[in-house]
Amino acid sequence: MGNGFKRICAVVLAAMLSTGFALAKDKYVAYLFTYFTGNSIEQEQICYATSVDGWNYKPLNNGHPVIASDTIAHKKAVRDPHILRGEDGWFYQVATDMACSQGWSSNRGLVLMRSRNLINWEHHAINFPSRYKGTMFQHVTRVWAPQTIYDKEKGKYMVYFSVMTNDGNCPYDRVYYVYANEDFSDFEGEPQVLFDIGDACIDTDIVMDDDGLYHIFFKTEGQKKKGIRQFVAKSLLNSEEWTLLDGYCQDTKEQVEGSGVFRLFDGTWVLMYDCYMNHHYQFCESTDLKTFKQVTNTKTSGRFTPRHGTVITITQPELDLLRAWERILAYEKDLRERAIPTLSLYQIQNRKEMLEEIHETLKRDASLKAYAALEQKIKLFLSK
Repeated sequence: MGNGFKRICAVVLAAMLSTGFALAKDKYVAYLFTYFTGNSIEQEQICYATSVDGWNYKPLNNGHPVIASDTIAHKKAVRDPHILRGEDGWFYQVATDMACSQGWSSNRGLVLMRSRNLINWEHHAINFPSRYKGTMFQHVTRVWAPQTIYDKEKGKYMVYFSVMTNDGNCPYDRVYYVYANEDFSDFEGEPQVLFDIGDACIDTDIVMDDDGLYHIFFKTEGQKKKGIRQFVAKSLLNSEEWTLLDGYCQDTKEQVEGSGVFRLFDGTWVLMYDCYMNHHYQFCESTDLKTFKQVTNTKTSGRFTPRHGTVITITQPELDLLRAWERILAYEKDLRERAIPTLSLYQIQNRKEMLEEIHETLKRDASLKAYAALEQKIKLFLSK
């Protein structure tokens, strides 16, 4: 092989590596937003919405929940869902196990979930008083807004969240972390302090930039001026070496919480946050992850009124699967709620069996093939 050819190969390889983000993003076609919608127990449920541009979202399942909280949480309600595409083919999702109708210091843990397909989720509720009996965490009054990040140095998934206790050990919301076990069903050891500014902090969100630096966003909850601030760090676990940037990240005078940062296909960073007093979400753009400019707000009414959630990018097959699933859910709801006079004799006699088949298919691992076959069967049923 000649030196000229080798040089050409080297140049091509360098170009491929330098545009790694552009190459990697090509397989993604849409954005998935996972969120809850309000403070009643009926609204403290996980919902999905999708977008093709990252700014404008359409709720799946007509805005209805996609995961029933009473099946996954001790409190029968969840808040602050965070979703992560794992390094191992799994999707990971964590949420606050809480019903705010019981008080803002009433939750005692969080929910861990993982899925292969974004539809069927394994779930485990971690109750801190029982899981950590005999430690300060037995006395938690709240465990808020968990999130997950893959720690490349450890080769493990780190879950981080704010904690407050009533035993004097943690009198204000302090941010802790702990590593999940291999199957994401429990934690390894006791939580440790991730960072502490000497005052209450909640709603931490961590992303890594192209230079391998971590950007740690959080809300200052205890200070007179509340808002979203940011650390920049080379390592996740050495907070004494982190740099706290000046100022606040939000581009508004409204009260904000629940920051979430993700990247658009063109490389633009998006910071979104919950303007919780005015009942809308705000999306800002940035090219440097330091300065953010407001772009758009969600509406304050309608089917899409998100509260504290997160966004990931998804592929075309994943989007197709979610849309097929949505169609099946719509068929199921329609068939279940149809009045007897609108049904044929055949449909009246066989509706129960059809609904049972839909239910069983939805319980199994999701696939486009299974959904397509079921959709054809439903259409045939409705034609008789």
